[in-house]
Amino acid sequence: MHETIIKTDRVYNGRLFNLDVSEVRLPDGSTSVREIVRHPGATALIAVDAEGKILLVRQYRVASNRVMSEIPAGTRDGDEPPEICAVRELQEETGYKPGKLEALGGFYVAPGYTTEYIYLFLATELIESRLPGDSDEFIEVTRATLDEALRMIEQGEIADAKTIIGVLRYARLKRL
Repeated sequence: MHETIIKTDRVYNGRLFNLDVSEVRLPDGSTSVREIVRHPGATALIAVDAEGKILLVRQYRVASNRVMSEIPAGTRDGDEPPEICAVRELQEETGYKPGKLEALGGFYVAPGYTTEYIYLFLATELIESRLPGDSDEFIEVTRATLDEALRMIEQGEIADAKTIIGVLRYARLKRL
């Protein structure tokens, strides 16, 4: 089942990711080509306020050509520890930092073509603490109860995979 990389060519160096094209040897000895998006990884947070509401960020996403409701998230800076990235992103995107941060595991975004792994966290006991956000992000913070967030998923208002995974993981924690 293992594939062996024979050679790799870097075809794109970007700000957020790089793109490699690799020739691989397949288990049967034949060869094939794999296009791999190399990504430093990211964090995403279910941030819950004192009233038990989940903080969501709304922003326009060019790739989907729509305004998306998502949980706060962001790309790690190099080898930045996931916990540090999570706290920084929460402060930049919502103006809060967690008094308590709990790891909820993580997941590969699309292992067929990218190395991106998202570390998922639960942030509670929120404290106002804003860091300057990215200059190219225009974000509106909203709040939803768990039931509202689940309804938003069912109705397609939340269509972002990391948000769906995070909300469902949180629902499982709350309802056990």
